[in-house]
Amino acid sequence: MATEEPKFKQLAQEDKFEVREYNAVVVAETVVQGDMDTASRDGFKLIANYIFGENHKGEGLGQGASEKIAMTAPVIAEPETGSHAISMTAPLTTEAVGITQTMTFATCWRIQFFMPGQYTVASLPKPNNEAVVLREIPSSRYAVVLFSGMASTARIEIKTEELFHWMSVNRLIPAGAPKLARYDPPWTLPALRRNEIQIQIRSV
Repeated sequence: MATEEPKFKQLAQEDKFEVREYNAVVVAETVVQGDMDTASRDGFKLIANYIFGENHKGEGLGQGASEKIAMTAPVIAEPETGSHAISMTAPLTTEAVGITQTMTFATCWRIQFFMPGQYTVASLPKPNNEAVVLREIPSSRYAVVLFSGMASTARIEIKTEELFHWMSVNRLIPAGAPKLARYDPPWTLPALRRNEIQIQIRSV
């Protein structure tokens, strides 16, 4: 079966660059410490455990039962650059205010899985691990650059700089920090991997 991806409308396209308008989505996310590779690995494991059954239904009939949730793509890694204390017991709705143009020196990351489209926050089973939280992201516009191969730190920096330059030329104003979107499992051949840098933009 094809892996479900978030639905969007393509508003502009030029070579490897795009502007997309995404529908509102629900995500399961966690905030973890470490460099990008460490945080991605640890965050992936936490959320994968949730969708594979480390969860429970709400009160009433069936309370205590777990539910497996289908894997989707991509997995998002975003630097957590806010200066606020991180709460792991409530949805993290505060995005980075001071927008950074680099992921190189980030030591705190927000890792996200998109939930299948049939779910709402209310209908999803609750995570057993309080480090995993559920929240809805409203409809948003993003500038995107696509690239294949390994998502190394050096390559991510190059692609992020290219995207910021393209946005500047096209007078697109960033409204969030860069995000790395990876669509393929780690055993995928590098030439076949699909990666993106995504930056939320202000709607005009």
